[in-house]
Amino acid sequence: MADGLTRQMPHSAEAEQAVIGSMLIDPGCVGEVIGAVKPEYFYSKVNRDIYETIFSMFNYSMEIDALTVLDQMRTNGVWTEQTMDYLRQIMDITPTAANVMAYVAIIRDMALLRQIAQTGDSISAMAYEGGDAKNILEAAEKRIYDIRSDRNIRGLEPISKVLVGVYGMLTEASKRDSSIPGLSTGLRDLDSFIMGLNKSDLILIAARPGMGKSSIAMNIAQYVAKETDKTVAVFSLEMSREQLAMRLLSSESFIDNKKLQTGRLSPDEWKKVSAAAASLSKTDLRINDNPSLSVADMNAQCRRISNLGLVIIDYLQLMQSAGGKQNYASENRQQVVSDISRMLKIMAKELNVPVICLSQLSRASETRQDKRPMLSDLRESGAIEQDADIVLALYRDDYYNKESENPNLAELLVLKNRRGETGRIYLQWVPEFTTYNSVDTRHAEEEF
Repeated sequence: MADGLTRQMPHSAEAEQAVIGSMLIDPGCVGEVIGAVKPEYFYSKVNRDIYETIFSMFNYSMEIDALTVLDQMRTNGVWTEQTMDYLRQIMDITPTAANVMAYVAIIRDMALLRQIAQTGDSISAMAYEGGDAKNILEAAEKRIYDIRSDRNIRGLEPISKVLVGVYGMLTEASKRDSSIPGLSTGLRDLDSFIMGLNKSDLILIAARPGMGKSSIAMNIAQYVAKETDKTVAVFSLEMSREQLAMRLLSSESFIDNKKLQTGRLSPDEWKKVSAAAASLSKTDLRINDNPSLSVADMNAQCRRISNLGLVIIDYLQLMQSAGGKQNYASENRQQVVSDISRMLKIMAKELNVPVICLSQLSRASETRQDKRPMLSDLRESGAIEQDADIVLALYRDDYYNKESENPNLAELLVLKNRRGETGRIYLQWVPEFTTYNSVDTRHAEEEF
């Protein structure tokens, strides 16, 4: 216990002094330091006072040297009789300003360690105080998430450096035998509209219940897993992993899903099932059917996958903010769904992979004569349509009209597309295999 009482928080007095000394020796490095270090990263109060003074002077374009800093500290009331001697001492022990960013890295690491320790203490205190475990877990995840968000600050990047990265992407794309930069969905007309599944994109597939949004998502998952060496992560909050595997087997073996579930198959059909299972087993398609997952849970699991290519989530309205309450007031639930939507977009950027999230549509479309979905039909939309890079909506006329002239003909409406135009794509729905296929005789129509 005595060791715990005397233990100091992580810090490096030498690194803090070296950063301040570098800025006093060479004011030219002040801008670079200020872009990477916040005043609260300094553990020592005297060092923090000096840095805050320099920080303020820089913002007001004031000349920075030992004398001007000392004068400004007097004005700010953070000066003592020993301040001038301390500034001289710091400048004397700083060998060169050339290594200032190495000193900055040490300060940032020490500040992060302190933040983690303080957050850990806070979480521990909440646990000891008791209460609802799920609420405490939600608060703990949020605090850890806030630490991560705080560390991922990206500064202004010169266009020359950005273009180097873009050129690399173009070079990589030119080497592939594909007309699209992203992963193919297996649906050619959709690929041409959205340019495939691209890194960091949040793609929303919305539909009324029973339209087959889970089916089209699993079709895409199956295609990407088979055609690439990438890992496809599927988070199913509604269907069990066995149900999804059954659908995949039906689609892969071309055996009616209903018949497959009975197990009453002919010897030839058993061979097809065996071949389909062997083919699917060669892929790296992973399924998690835990219905209580939060975005933080998914993000943590995906970060452990070294060769991740695609993430699919089924579906948004079943997600929890971080493992907490399910019964929200309607206005609260809208805020929760908006927060989840924003976190999904951040996750897509952080993992640098496309994330497909399924979403329910409200009943608003069913009150209109034309029941085709619109962006405003997104349930608890909030920021969903703002955060998503691409919004797709499924519509089948035979769902509403049993006398439809085109049974099993589906429309995939591109309602939002940051990579191109909006429009309509026709697909063939094959219910016995729970599969969507491209239509040979009909193609995407003009923008609507």
